[in-house]
Amino acid sequence: MAGVSDWFSIGSTVACKTCYNKEIEGEVLAFDPQTKMLILKCPATCGRMSLNDVHIVNLSLVSDVQVKREVSPTGGDPPQSLNLRRLNTRVRNHVEEKKRMVKALQAGVSPDGQKLFIAIAKTIQDITWSGPNIIVWKSVTIAPPYTLENIHGDEESKAYTHVRKVVEKYVKDSAVAESHQQTAQKNASLQ
Repeated sequence: MAGVSDWFSIGSTVACKTCYNKEIEGEVLAFDPQTKMLILKCPATCGRMSLNDVHIVNLSLVSDVQVKREVSPTGGDPPQSLNLRRLNTRVRNHVEEKKRMVKALQAGVSPDGQKLFIAIAKTIQDITWSGPNIIVWKSVTIAPPYTLENIHGDEESKAYTHVRKVVEKYVKDSAVAESHQQTAQKNASLQ
């Protein structure tokens, strides 16, 4: 590896060639010399200027590293340490969400059911699958085909009322999105 230093300054621009012959160039966000892990911020592959791609590169697996622009380390405060407890909580929540989605796929749940589940899970954490049924707060059940008529539970309870409002909003938003999509397709076919 030519050009590897013992330390990369945050903000420097680095280019490297991976073992897959992929070239990555970006701004250094972090570098761990013990594990030789380099985190680079690169322009978004989708082309949106407001977004960035972040690459985590193991320098043990690159064939070439070049510092394109060196930024001298500031004499001020070191970067803030990461809140590991918060990061672990986020990882745990994402893993749990993925497990719930895998469970839905294994139960043969329709894409509409999966989308409704995701929409509800954004605001309500106590949600799970029971076969193809969505269970919210252990007291409200939404059965296929996941319409307002398929919500079951104590209709007088706050939980039922809240879940019903969430499903109504989801149905309304889905109809609007589908209408926009059909309009866009129609306009595209006219051109």
